[in-house]
Amino acid sequence: MSSQPESTAMPKGNSFARTMWSDFGMVIVLIILFIFCAVFVPRFFSPINMRALALAVSMTGMVACTMMLCLASGNFDMSCGAVIACSGVVCAVMINKAFPYVGNYSIYVGLFFALLVGFLVGLANGLIIAYARINALITTLATMQIARGIGYIICDGKAVGISQENFFYLGTGSWFMVPIPVYITVCCFIIFGIILERTSFGRNTLAIGGNEEAANLAGIRVAYHKLRLFIIHGLMSALAGIVLASRMTSGQPTTSQGFELDVISSCVLGGISMSGGLGSIWYAVSGVLIMGIVQNSMNLMNVPTFYQYVARGLILLMAVIFDRYKQRN
Repeated sequence: MSSQPESTAMPKGNSFARTMWSDFGMVIVLIILFIFCAVFVPRFFSPINMRALALAVSMTGMVACTMMLCLASGNFDMSCGAVIACSGVVCAVMINKAFPYVGNYSIYVGLFFALLVGFLVGLANGLIIAYARINALITTLATMQIARGIGYIICDGKAVGISQENFFYLGTGSWFMVPIPVYITVCCFIIFGIILERTSFGRNTLAIGGNEEAANLAGIRVAYHKLRLFIIHGLMSALAGIVLASRMTSGQPTTSQGFELDVISSCVLGGISMSGGLGSIWYAVSGVLIMGIVQNSMNLMNVPTFYQYVARGLILLMAVIFDRYKQRN
């Protein structure tokens, strides 16, 4: 009689431990990594470096919020880096062209057209992937090349300086010693965390990623939902491009090359499944911060850039292997 409770206690304990690791494993890794770097990496925990680290991960964090939704639905987007560059260039060009006519309101003109770039690219991705049923990798690689090329054409391959200094406050200003892009990223984490975990939109996203046919039978408009996901992601990429242009005080057509891999690596490293059906805002936050801390620590230790590329590639590979391991178990 006494053996029965013992036999059932171990599975419960194992199940609890497995659940805790599945839900908060990367948060624990993040805490351990942060403590390790604070102790062993010189100047890591200094106020100046903490501010620099927060600013460095802010743009990745913005785009990771919506990449999280794409991955949770079983899709991904390789065009976000090109959208960032193109929207930044468009924003700069339109601010300069509109300033003689509308003065300070030219900033809003630039913001509108930059967001329009993100909307149109997201719309194209969504229509082709959701309705034409073309593979997401091929589609977004194509739109990545198109957006990057349009950015080069608009500015003739040269950086575009911005005449409106008020625009720079968005990317270079700070409140209470914290950069404004960090506040924007935190707001994005909160908003999209609520959307994913507390709304029917988020539940439908996870349902589509888990089993698209079952979601369709359950009455979810799968194609329309995917279209909205890619539009939202395109708009968020454009917002990141606007913030980056403000930080750099110019539109740069060559910026953000390979950025999409950093965002996907961060999401997958945090625990968001590439096959869909699994996602949490804590996964995205953990992955973004882990990637940021690793890169920041390598910079502080003067690790050559070429070695940093190798390290980032290994992190991506380990993240994909870990994702596959979690699916099998």
